[in-house]
Amino acid sequence: MPDGKSGHKSTGKPARQLLFSEALQHKRSTSPVVGPHTPLIPAQPPTMSDKEQPTTMERILQEITAVSRRIEGMEASISSLTLETKSMRSDIAGFESRVAGLEHRMGTLETQVATVQDRDQDLLYLQSKITDLEGRSRSDNICLFGIPENEEGKDVQVFVGSILPKLTLLTFDPPLEFQRAHRVGPKWPDGASRPRPIIACLLRHTQTRQLLQAARNHRPFRMDKYKIRIMADYSKDTNERRKAFLALRPRLRQLEMKYGLFDPARMWVTKKGVSNDFYNPEDLRLFLDSFQHQPMDSTTSTRPQDISGNDSYIPPPGLERHGTVRP
Repeated sequence: MPDGKSGHKSTGKPARQLLFSEALQHKRSTSPVVGPHTPLIPAQPPTMSDKEQPTTMERILQEITAVSRRIEGMEASISSLTLETKSMRSDIAGFESRVAGLEHRMGTLETQVATVQDRDQDLLYLQSKITDLEGRSRSDNICLFGIPENEEGKDVQVFVGSILPKLTLLTFDPPLEFQRAHRVGPKWPDGASRPRPIIACLLRHTQTRQLLQAARNHRPFRMDKYKIRIMADYSKDTNERRKAFLALRPRLRQLEMKYGLFDPARMWVTKKGVSNDFYNPEDLRLFLDSFQHQPMDSTTSTRPQDISGNDSYIPPPGLERHGTVRP
């Protein structure tokens, strides 16, 4: 028995080895022998099947076609942009020419505006001269307010020459002489209650000054039961400036300033011994604004004085004291 087992084992193992050696020899015989000098053969990529190859080519062609179409679209867009750029360049050139024309016109307008401003200054100067000449031409006129209608009769000059010495209590040597005398404007429907003023132009300027001075000192005059006022004859521009000056009197009193309105339209203001002349109401308004926020001085008088109506006041040289009386 031991010999049988041992014999079976001894016969099985060699058989396995034999089969393994035969398989190894068969593999060596079929596979290529790789030696140190044997060249390496690169591995072949997997090949497409006949059905897959046409489908891939079609996709490539489709992509190429799409890219070509996109390129064509881009070329069309570039062409359109080129045309728009040329159009914009032409528009810009037109704008530049227009701007150049506008700059030239602006330069011309600036020159014309400067010329007009110079002429405006000349016009203001001429207007002031005309106002001055009109005032001088009216300097010999006096206005009488309050004389009833038809009281003068047929000859106004004789009537005015007879009542003025009685009203003013003045003696004139030589007697009063007039260049003209007449009522102003059309007769009012209610002329009995609203008589028209009388304007009389005297021959001698000194007599005109005497009458106006007497009118300032004695106002108003009385003729029977009527109140008669005598005033200087001012132009429209002068009257407007005088009214504007008179409208500022409350502020002058509030600031405790002495003031006077002199002929023809000149406001003289005194504050703490410092005097100023004003020919323009706006200049006086600005002057008063500069004092508006200053504290009041308790040492100054609380009774401001209208120096144009004060008989004891002596105005500076060149200032004539004429009426602030209004009808």
